Amino acid sequence: MNFFNFFRINILLLAIISITFLLPIGVAVYYQEYAVIPSFFIPGIICIALAVITLLLGRGKKIAMTPRDAFIVVAAAWFFASFLGALPLYFSGWVPSFTDAFFESVSGFTTTGATNLPDVEILPKTINMWRCQMHWLGGMGIVALTVALMPLLGVGGFKLIKAETTGVEKGKVTPKIATTAKILWIIYFSFTIIQTVLLKLAGMDWYDALAHTLSTLGTGGFSTKNTSIAFYNSPAIEWICTIFMFLAAVNFSLYYYAVTSKFKEIIQNSELKAFIAIVFATALGITFFIYKTYNNFGYSFREALFQTTSIISTTGFSSVNFDLWPAGAQIFLLLLMLVGGCSGSTAGGVKVIRWVILSKQTSNEVKKMLHPHGVFNVQLNGRVGRKDVVFSVAGFIFLYCFIIAVTALVAACNNIDTMSSVTASMAMVGNVGPGLGAVGPLCNYGFFSPATKWWFSFVMIAGRLELYTILIFFMPSFWKK
Repeated sequence: MNFFNFFRINILLLAIISITFLLPIGVAVYYQEYAVIPSFFIPGIICIALAVITLLLGRGKKIAMTPRDAFIVVAAAWFFASFLGALPLYFSGWVPSFTDAFFESVSGFTTTGATNLPDVEILPKTINMWRCQMHWLGGMGIVALTVALMPLLGVGGFKLIKAETTGVEKGKVTPKIATTAKILWIIYFSFTIIQTVLLKLAGMDWYDALAHTLSTLGTGGFSTKNTSIAFYNSPAIEWICTIFMFLAAVNFSLYYYAVTSKFKEIIQNSELKAFIAIVFATALGITFFIYKTYNNFGYSFREALFQTTSIISTTGFSSVNFDLWPAGAQIFLLLLMLVGGCSGSTAGGVKVIRWVILSKQTSNEVKKMLHPHGVFNVQLNGRVGRKDVVFSVAGFIFLYCFIIAVTALVAACNNIDTMSSVTASMAMVGNVGPGLGAVGPLCNYGFFSPATKWWFSFVMIAGRLELYTILIFFMPSFWKK
């Protein structure tokens, strides 16, 4: 792939993001925040103009793409998108440091939801809407959004999808990957409308309802309030967010199967069954630990289920200050940070399917001790899985833990305690957002040094792309022809 074709794909992506600037610009006009409009309009119009020029110059020219090209395009796409997302934050003057603006943008697009802003309630509504909107765009995947329009460039998008998602379960729900991307975005958009209306009926105004919906479905966690969902003190709002955080953490392909009446695919899905079991078992476990704190089973279970869903989906909303919960409850949340949502969802983390595979392989190892000559396979979705998938998962989890360890050491250089360093690392790599201690639900990441924030930005993107897509660039063999 030559530089022009590389530029064509990435400028198309930036143009698509620029078009979505219309929402915050509309918010600025409605709330008369005219001063922030140029910070969106100028970068946006430049990107759109460049995209139009490249489309005209490259009209009729198809793009041939190798797997290596796809990795380069995808990695560049996330860095360029984060750079563009940072410009309105920086140019508006509300985030005076470009390092902080870039960190906030990366946290937005990767759906991490870790802010370094001490008070989000003083921000213009326009800026807060853009912060939440970045979650929504990054949730379904900014590359997947571009893939839906790839026919404009004469290029197939499956290589890009494979480069962006390196999990054990990926593929097409329809024969054409662009059609698949469009269908998933339609489902995503439909959920957005439904949740926004429900939150409005539950007591939020339209602005907050839309902002929190964008954060929920993107499993990001940015809020327009410093205390997140706890600000509203509303059981109805908590239940609505709990349900949609759960839905966002489920493989979106299953919703397509539901619409097309392929219920067998849903019932047999090993990952979904494990995910449901983990959520409710953990919620009950946390309820056991916090019941003595609240002395009300119904309230305790609601808060436990909310925080369980929030952490396993890597959304990071908080309905209470769980940093004050008993140690047993916090350990449950700590373990959930390592689990993550389902593959093919907007959630981050290791993903449930990988833990399912390892647990099945562990069971097989025990059986081999009893039956040395027996033949045992890992079955997924009622079918025998590939044998090499176990090695792939083991390699990924080793790499995941290694990156967490390195990031924890980087965090510790900022003179914070061990728990804060470890959970900050887990939150960054797993795209969770809040941790415990100095990075708890009522805290922020503003106190970290600029160098640490740049490292955090790197690992947030690496975690969002499931590590391999970024770390492959550090392999000398990648650059050999």
